[in-house]
Amino acid sequence: MPSLMDVRRKIKSVAATEQITKAMQMVAAARMRRSQSTILSARPFALKMEELVRHLAEIQEGEDLSGAESDAFHPFLDDRRPAGRHALVLVTGDKGLCGAFNANLLRRSVEWLREHAGQKICLAVVGRKGREFLRRLKGSGIEALYELAGIFPRVSYAHAELLGKVLMDAYLERGLSDVTVIYNEFKSIAQQQVVRYRLLPIPPPSAQEPSARRRYRDLSYEPGRLELLAALLPRYVKGQLYRILLESQAAELAARMNAMDAASKNAKDLREALKLDLNRRRQAGITREIAELVGGAEALVS
Repeated sequence: MPSLMDVRRKIKSVAATEQITKAMQMVAAARMRRSQSTILSARPFALKMEELVRHLAEIQEGEDLSGAESDAFHPFLDDRRPAGRHALVLVTGDKGLCGAFNANLLRRSVEWLREHAGQKICLAVVGRKGREFLRRLKGSGIEALYELAGIFPRVSYAHAELLGKVLMDAYLERGLSDVTVIYNEFKSIAQQQVVRYRLLPIPPPSAQEPSARRRYRDLSYEPGRLELLAALLPRYVKGQLYRILLESQAAELAARMNAMDAASKNAKDLREALKLDLNRRRQAGITREIAELVGGAEALVS
């Protein structure tokens, strides 16, 4: 049975842990508010650009192109590319202590790797946890495409440009058939959702969306639709990657804030339980000493 000194030492240790988790919660909350504001500002632009690019692609796909125009059909929109290497971009956090944030991402990545077992795979990772995951896969035939770590929680557009250039060059020059991104999307402070998103080739509009040929039939494009697409698509890819990095950053900070809040509450409950146990032990010791004194006094009187 632990002594009173051991219990006091444990209470002191738990109290120190509680102070650390509270401090981490406050830091994550402050950073998360700034990150949330950034992603809410960047998300409408990225989604509107995605809608525009998909509709322009639908218009081009519906036209009867011939000659040089047919050859100019952009490979980023070509959904009929021959089977080749599959690329996965895994966006994780740089640190732990954020609940199941990284574990859910790694689990979904393992599922994707199992779906493409026996095929040629390239893997690009963002975040130290993803880099550690990539290093554990060495010798499994998976090619490391790119590593980007230590960028959170200060993500900038330059990081998206670096990653986007690597992915676009690999897609065009090395014959990638598709590029898939797995990341955590920020839904709210209490909810983050793992998303599997096909970055390249750009998926066509869904059946529920109104046809672009009806919506944009009265628009004219200068210098031309093909030139506009060629200029827009690289910016679109980088813009989507920037949005994804911001989504992951906000989701990680929200997950860490919630995890540290839960840890602080657990530490408080444990500290109170230990104090109650300490008081019971002290009371039992005092009662035992009083009983010994009373017994000794009765022995002297008798």
